[in-house]
Amino acid sequence: MAQQDEKARLKQALTVAKLYYEENLGQAAIAERLQISRPTISRFLQVAKEAGLVKIKVENPFVDFQALAAVLSEKYAMDIQVVPDQYQEQKTMLDRLGAYAAARLTQIVQPTDVIGIGWGKTIHAVTSHLEKQEITGVQTVQLKGSFSFGFEKTYAYESLNELAAAFNAQAQYLPLPTFFDNQTTKDLVEQDQFIKSILELGKQANIALFTVGSVRKDALLFNLGYLDEKQKASLREKAVGDVVSRFIDCKGQLVNQELDSRTVGIELAELKKKEHSILVAGGAKKTAAVHAVLKAGYANQGIFDAVLAQNLMDCD
Repeated sequence: MAQQDEKARLKQALTVAKLYYEENLGQAAIAERLQISRPTISRFLQVAKEAGLVKIKVENPFVDFQALAAVLSEKYAMDIQVVPDQYQEQKTMLDRLGAYAAARLTQIVQPTDVIGIGWGKTIHAVTSHLEKQEITGVQTVQLKGSFSFGFEKTYAYESLNELAAAFNAQAQYLPLPTFFDNQTTKDLVEQDQFIKSILELGKQANIALFTVGSVRKDALLFNLGYLDEKQKASLREKAVGDVVSRFIDCKGQLVNQELDSRTVGIELAELKKKEHSILVAGGAKKTAAVHAVLKAGYANQGIFDAVLAQNLMDCD
């Protein structure tokens, strides 16, 4: 019954949003047409935004992307690139970010390199834009566990397959959950010779490509079926986001040692050792997590959209 009520509420919010944004009707006119109050119209518009039914984009024609990248590179003492809003005429922020990062990655990769990647929509946006390269000797590996109990797609296998295909490599999967129920089980599984070799290859990778997650309710890690509501609430209170599935605070420090001991994949300290530790991210909601990662030194290269880049300018 509750699910039906929520579905009806979203349908009503969508109706209101279409009248407001597509037909340019004012809230008073919508209220009169639908025979509901103006405050209710306002609430439905907010519901539509929060549910992702409405996405507002503000174009700023005065942004100097190269200057913004230069300032951020100096601020964080690393190479930071800011993706132009009209890059390759890609329609969405993720597509622009992915196409730009894919182009940068192909410029970096050399024979005998080992490329380790995370997963999620952002990483998939990168790998889906990779073009076939004339190169051999490259190895590709998954940096963290990816099995999910939820309905959300992680794009873990799709991303690794696309990466491997682009660089004529064999995909080395890490076929484990993101979190085990207890550390004992995790430690035991990781003693398996095959699993141990995959984890070791992740450590050896000289290129790491990853993104960050937020601690909002729609965060991917919050919707994979691993964490209960109490755990999520605790993480929202203490963490600003996750990097390679490890939750960090505003200084880049782990916030839950017990959960981290059950987490499968590369450790944060290993990211600092990479020749190319590349963080790709976009959108305002990633600001706090990206800032924490950059300040902590887990990445030495960043590729961001203009919105995130401008938000980083205001971070202390």
